[in-house]
Amino acid sequence: MKTFLRQQLERYALRLQELDFLLSREDIMGDMEQYRTLSREHAEVTQVAGRYARYRQCEADLASARELLADPDMAEMAQDEIASAEAELPRLEDELQRLLLPKDPDDVRNAFLEIRAGTGGDESALFAGDLARMYSRYAASQGWKVEILSANENEIGGYKEVVLRVEADGAYGALRFESGGHRVQRVPATETQGRIHTSACTVAVMPEPDERQAITLNPADLRIDTFRASGAGGQHINKTDSAVRVVHLPTGLVAECQDGRSQHANKAKALQVLQARLQEKERSERAAQEAALRKGLIGSGDRSDRIRTYNFPQGRLTDHRINLTLYKLLMVMEGDLGEVLDALRQAREAEQLAELETAA
Repeated sequence: MKTFLRQQLERYALRLQELDFLLSREDIMGDMEQYRTLSREHAEVTQVAGRYARYRQCEADLASARELLADPDMAEMAQDEIASAEAELPRLEDELQRLLLPKDPDDVRNAFLEIRAGTGGDESALFAGDLARMYSRYAASQGWKVEILSANENEIGGYKEVVLRVEADGAYGALRFESGGHRVQRVPATETQGRIHTSACTVAVMPEPDERQAITLNPADLRIDTFRASGAGGQHINKTDSAVRVVHLPTGLVAECQDGRSQHANKAKALQVLQARLQEKERSERAAQEAALRKGLIGSGDRSDRIRTYNFPQGRLTDHRINLTLYKLLMVMEGDLGEVLDALRQAREAEQLAELETAA
């Protein structure tokens, strides 16, 4: 194992001892926010320190087995232990390298998922509805909570635009590579001659802002409108002007929420979405600058990029960034996204490892 990697791992082992001590203190246990932050770090550090402890044990077993080679009665058993340790050590080192890869602090946050119909008219809006259902079903399979913050429905049951809030530790980290252009090829329900059409939607995944780090919004830069909510929601939703639309005048960005009956609650959620969009705008601008120097495997996540094609006649899903093709499209559309998301995460990790090796 390289020296710099071992030094990093030793620091994790020391940090685990510090966290064990901190989490046992009464003043820390009384501060729930700090306790949750330290507990989350403790879980991450424990994972790394635990694998490193196994690596060191494997090294010690290998050294002991080599010493036993000189004993004729133990030589055969020693050879088996040596073969086992020599096979396990590279696997552990690869796992440890991946665990030490830089992490985006936003990965642990809740996510806003914005889906917009693009080219294709009504068929595009229907596909936007299919994507919203796909992500909602995947979230349900993970035990995550999903709520619709705003929805602009079309006449035949699709969405011109829909914004979902996904509440779960790590929701943004799991879904972040879904940002981009999604293309569908199928025979629309409205097509009478059986012709295959191509339509598109854009998806943007944004981390829910940390209240302590959120962009401060100047009230003078905002225009806040209230209006009567539309769509499903029973009789009450159409009786009061509870829906809220917030316009950020300097950038023209707009966010709205019509999820709840309370105008105050809808305003707070709309402001959260607006802050997320402003942060995403800054993030995209930084990513564009970095992309000018280096084009990443996963890409910048720019929503104009065509990242994936859903071909219904062939039952095929293709992710163009990593050349992944799966012939299980109907299962994916029912929320079976795990294989796709895992492949994207592994591709990003491989890219990061290559960068670290180049830098080293």
